[in-house]
Amino acid sequence: MEDRKSIEAARVKRQLGQTATERYADHQNDIAVMMDCIRSELDEHARLAAENPDDWSYAGDLGRVREGLKGLLESLLIGRYEWSGIEASRFIEDHVEAMRKTN
Repeated sequence: MEDRKSIEAARVKRQLGQTATERYADHQNDIAVMMDCIRSELDEHARLAAENPDDWSYAGDLGRVREGLKGLLESLLIGRYEWSGIEASRFIEDHVEAMRKTN
Protein backbone atom coordinates (compact mmCIF):
# COMPACT_ATOMS: atom_id res chain seq x y z
CA MET A 1 0.00 0.00 0.00
CA GLU A 2 1.31 3.41 -0.93
CA ASP A 3 2.10 5.87 1.78
CA ARG A 4 0.13 9.09 2.12
CA LYS A 5 2.83 11.34 0.59
CA SER A 6 3.14 9.14 -2.51
CA ILE A 7 -0.61 9.14 -3.03
CA GLU A 8 -0.76 12.93 -2.70
CA ALA A 9 2.20 13.44 -5.06
CA ALA A 10 0.63 11.21 -7.71
CA ARG A 11 -2.68 13.08 -7.42
CA VAL A 12 -1.06 16.50 -7.76
CA LYS A 13 1.02 15.34 -10.76
CA ARG A 14 -2.08 13.95 -12.48
CA GLN A 15 -4.17 17.04 -11.78
CA LEU A 16 -1.56 19.48 -13.08
CA GLY A 17 -1.88 18.13 -16.61
CA GLN A 18 -5.64 17.74 -16.69
CA THR A 19 -8.10 19.46 -18.97
CA ALA A 20 -11.41 20.74 -17.63
CA THR A 21 -13.13 17.70 -19.16
CA GLU A 22 -10.74 15.31 -17.44
CA ARG A 23 -11.14 17.05 -14.09
CA TYR A 24 -14.94 16.98 -14.50
CA ALA A 25 -14.78 13.22 -15.17
CA ASP A 26 -12.58 12.74 -12.10
CA HIS A 27 -15.04 14.65 -9.94
CA GLN A 28 -17.97 12.71 -11.37
CA ASN A 29 -16.24 9.42 -10.60
CA ASP A 30 -15.25 10.59 -7.11
CA ILE A 31 -18.87 11.55 -6.39
CA ALA A 32 -20.09 8.12 -7.51
CA VAL A 33 -17.57 6.43 -5.21
CA MET A 34 -18.62 8.64 -2.29
CA MET A 35 -22.31 7.98 -2.96
CA ASP A 36 -21.61 4.23 -2.83
CA CYS A 37 -19.82 4.75 0.49
CA ILE A 38 -22.75 6.79 1.79
CA ARG A 39 -25.17 3.99 0.82
CA SER A 40 -23.02 1.45 2.70
CA GLU A 41 -22.80 3.68 5.77
CA LEU A 42 -26.56 4.32 5.69
CA ASP A 43 -27.23 0.59 5.53
CA GLU A 44 -25.02 -0.02 8.57
CA HIS A 45 -26.57 2.96 10.37
CA ALA A 46 -30.06 1.54 9.72
CA ARG A 47 -28.99 -1.82 11.13
CA LEU A 48 -27.72 -0.19 14.30
CA ALA A 49 -30.82 1.99 14.61
CA ALA A 50 -33.04 -1.10 14.29
CA GLU A 51 -31.14 -2.70 17.17
CA ASN A 52 -31.75 0.44 19.29
CA PRO A 53 -35.28 1.59 18.37
CA ASP A 54 -35.65 3.95 21.36
CA ASP A 55 -32.35 5.76 20.75
CA TRP A 56 -33.10 9.16 19.21
CA SER A 57 -29.44 9.79 18.39
CA TYR A 58 -29.84 7.79 15.18
CA ALA A 59 -32.65 10.07 14.03
CA GLY A 60 -30.45 13.05 14.90
CA ASP A 61 -27.58 11.62 12.87
CA LEU A 62 -29.80 11.28 9.82
CA GLY A 63 -31.20 14.77 10.36
CA ARG A 64 -27.67 16.16 10.03
CA VAL A 65 -26.97 14.00 6.97
CA ARG A 66 -30.27 15.11 5.40
CA GLU A 67 -29.43 18.78 5.92
CA GLY A 68 -25.97 18.30 4.43
CA LEU A 69 -27.38 16.57 1.36
CA LYS A 70 -30.07 19.21 1.04
CA GLY A 71 -27.39 21.90 1.01
CA LEU A 72 -25.54 20.09 -1.77
CA LEU A 73 -28.71 19.74 -3.82
CA GLU A 74 -29.55 23.41 -3.23
CA SER A 75 -26.16 24.37 -4.68
CA LEU A 76 -26.82 22.34 -7.82
CA LEU A 77 -30.32 23.79 -8.24
CA ILE A 78 -29.16 27.37 -7.67
CA GLY A 79 -26.50 26.94 -10.33
CA ARG A 80 -28.79 25.27 -12.83
CA TYR A 81 -31.93 27.39 -12.47
CA GLU A 82 -30.47 30.59 -11.00
CA TRP A 83 -32.82 30.24 -8.05
CA SER A 84 -32.32 31.83 -4.68
CA GLY A 85 -31.43 29.62 -1.75
CA ILE A 86 -34.99 29.97 -0.47
CA GLU A 87 -36.47 28.89 -3.80
CA ALA A 88 -34.18 25.87 -3.97
CA SER A 89 -34.93 24.92 -0.37
CA ARG A 90 -38.68 25.16 -0.89
CA PHE A 91 -38.49 23.11 -4.08
CA ILE A 92 -36.58 20.36 -2.29
CA GLU A 93 -38.95 20.25 0.68
CA ASP A 94 -42.01 20.21 -1.61
CA HIS A 95 -40.49 17.48 -3.79
CA VAL A 96 -39.49 15.33 -0.82
CA GLU A 97 -42.99 15.66 0.64
CA ALA A 98 -44.62 14.76 -2.68
CA MET A 99 -42.37 11.71 -3.00
CA ARG A 100 -43.19 10.68 0.58
CA LYS A 101 -46.87 10.53 -0.37
CA THR A 102 -46.17 8.21 -3.32
CA ASN A 103 -44.11 5.73 -1.29
